[in-house]
Amino acid sequence: MSTVSDLTKRVVVTGIGTVNPLGNDAESAWKRIAAGESGIDCITRFDASTFPSRVGGEIKDFDGVARFGHKETRRMDRVMQIALAASLEAWSQSGNTVTPDNEFDVGVLMSAGFGGGETLSESYRTLIAQGVDRVRPLAFPMSMSNASSAQVAIWLGIHGINFSIASACATSSHAIGEGAEIIKRGDAKVIIAGGTETGITDLPLSGLNAMRALSTYNDDPKRASRPFDVTRNGFVPSEGAGAVVLESAEYAIGRGATILAELVGYAASCDASHVAAPNADGRVIAYAMRRAIQKAGITPEQVGYLNAHATSTQIGDATETTAIKLVFGDYAYTLPISGTKSMTGHPMSAAGAVEAIIAIQAMRDDLLPPTINYEHPDPACDLDVIPNVARAAHVDYVMSNSFGFGGHNSVLLFKRWNG
Repeated sequence: MSTVSDLTKRVVVTGIGTVNPLGNDAESAWKRIAAGESGIDCITRFDASTFPSRVGGEIKDFDGVARFGHKETRRMDRVMQIALAASLEAWSQSGNTVTPDNEFDVGVLMSAGFGGGETLSESYRTLIAQGVDRVRPLAFPMSMSNASSAQVAIWLGIHGINFSIASACATSSHAIGEGAEIIKRGDAKVIIAGGTETGITDLPLSGLNAMRALSTYNDDPKRASRPFDVTRNGFVPSEGAGAVVLESAEYAIGRGATILAELVGYAASCDASHVAAPNADGRVIAYAMRRAIQKAGITPEQVGYLNAHATSTQIGDATETTAIKLVFGDYAYTLPISGTKSMTGHPMSAAGAVEAIIAIQAMRDDLLPPTINYEHPDPACDLDVIPNVARAAHVDYVMSNSFGFGGHNSVLLFKRWNG
């Protein structure tokens, strides 16, 4: 039995929410992921006809006005709108409310690496074409990377800790991990944590195209994201937001909450090698994975499923494979792994949260999602990547890897809740 003091240091998940190319809520998206469907198609949010890569994972049928009203929606960049939607879904599922008694015990770490990219691009075009007087008055706050976190707090009346972490594609994983640490040190009882990204705009994608980082399977979009496949040729950018509600176990149990999972391990590291490429020896990534396992107090063989970062780049997938082998040894070859970006695309700042949610749902439903488009095995990625079809399996521990430009690595490890 856990003592009261034990429960104050344990962090649980009581709510999940997401908006991504496969659905505008966590359960509809999960059904399509479990079915192995792709949310990738040709880019329509801007004219990408001159771009080398013209495929992406766009959110479909999301109506901010219907959800938040015309006046409020005009004050929020699209990145803020989907962040708020995901956060409100997670908050509703958690059953929490903000009251005068707990308003300072609740915090928000809804993070974004880029902030309001659409507003920034639009404002720049307006400035050049029409002059400074025509730029919208709220252009600056709508472009801030912390605006999504602020908006969640404003909407719910949360007065506790609130800030945004930026670590590229590890952003929301770091937000979840650091949110848990805030709870453990006693500075909050509840944290809404996650990330958001609407990077399918001309300015950021022009840079990624110039880097030759993106897939050019333009004639077959749904097969463009192909983690671990030897024919992979770059990642597929996508939009998305993911949010989880974290609580101290003591607080969640005390209010009778339904607990979805326990966050038992979190670790981070930095390659300190290159701003856009991982250190190919995998050693620093392996450290973060190993450290998360150690903090969870388990052995590597107890990890039952790994949601890999697996962006579908040649060097990235091979390096992650190397790191997995360093951590798990012979068990690496039988550890079930999937690259769900094959279906969602890469929502960059939101990836860690979206994939943590997928890992929790997989554990909950005893169903491990597939890596779709796995057709040509790569000898450099010779692990069990759950090819193409989901797999029934009961697991008690799930891991989620997230790595970002700049060498930022973050690893989350969740446990099935059993009190």
